[in-house]
Amino acid sequence: MTVRNQQRINEAKRAALEVLLHNAQGPFSGLPRTAGWGYPEPYTRDLMISILGFAATDNKILLESTRKVLETLALNQTQRGLIPSIVHDKNDLGASDTTPLFLLGLGIFRLKMKEPVFLQEAAEKAMKWMEYQSPEDRFLVAQQPTSDWRDEQWVLGYGLYVNTLVHGYLCLYGQAERATGLKKEMSGFTVTSRHLQKHIHEGLVVRHKPYYACWSYKVLSSERFDLLGNSLAILTGIASPSRSAAIIAWVEKECRAMMHSGLLSLDLPPNFFPFIQPTDKDWHERYCVFNQPGHYHNGGIWPFVCAIYIAALVAAKKYRLAKRKLLVLTQVNEQSRSSQVSFGFNEWVTPQHGKPMGQDWQTWSASLYLYACQCVEEKKTPYFDAIRQNSGKG
Repeated sequence: MTVRNQQRINEAKRAALEVLLHNAQGPFSGLPRTAGWGYPEPYTRDLMISILGFAATDNKILLESTRKVLETLALNQTQRGLIPSIVHDKNDLGASDTTPLFLLGLGIFRLKMKEPVFLQEAAEKAMKWMEYQSPEDRFLVAQQPTSDWRDEQWVLGYGLYVNTLVHGYLCLYGQAERATGLKKEMSGFTVTSRHLQKHIHEGLVVRHKPYYACWSYKVLSSERFDLLGNSLAILTGIASPSRSAAIIAWVEKECRAMMHSGLLSLDLPPNFFPFIQPTDKDWHERYCVFNQPGHYHNGGIWPFVCAIYIAALVAAKKYRLAKRKLLVLTQVNEQSRSSQVSFGFNEWVTPQHGKPMGQDWQTWSASLYLYACQCVEEKKTPYFDAIRQNSGKG
């Protein structure tokens, strides 16, 4: 890496820390805000996944802010163990990913702070809640559409992303038997027949393709590519080293094809592709307003997701490729919708033009950038290294 490129990364890291410290205290009970101006609320999923970057900083203010967030979530947890969608609002419920993200984030915080039983009662309640999310009382958990971070995307039944989170926290908490059971169920094929036989259980492996399906439920599934879910499958050890390499090779090949066809202008993968078109069977009327092809959850480039992809590249030992992607992500994070900041750390950008479209100074964009930097610099994936080591021990 050239001196100039390293300087740009160092500048971006300093700017990212500035963003996180600015957002560390918001207007709701002194809890962090999700973005510098646009999102004053403390959204659970954003803050939980951002723990990876907070831990990378070693900053006392951020770590104590994280402690307050986790403790507040535990206080607002429902009687049966569900974690709310907004940290301070115990009545804002219904998300499928907040509870597994809480468990994953809490496990990471415990390792970071060397506090192995921090919020133990809340953790036990949350894990019990997650066990009841399996419709067949097995290992794969199911969800309702628009209930995970893609609140404008239909994910029905067994979603890849949420189940990778579950596998991750099971490995962190030493639940080896359940982790192995979940991994085995995910390794089954999606059902392509019109009829589901009683002895056949659907999985998330796509026939004749290296990656995992976005979701599967009985005879229905989506074989479109979910970048976050597949990256987490690599990071958590669900994907074997050979499958991980094949997934990455497929992503890079498809992105080159999209660039050639004019659908992609940046050397970073969209969060979801191929984009859903209005003529496709899985198009929903609401997408006309919120989820046009190449926009938002329907193929937007999300910096926090790209940072997780970079970490997955490191996990797969694709170090040179990870460095290259980190430089591109640094350039993307420089862009903003406001001329008042030198680094925007915007929420998401269009793949066709690389134009920032979301909120500037987004917490998870800044935080996960710092985590990606740490992974590239150390050639390790902190916390996920331990998860992969524990994957499949049951």
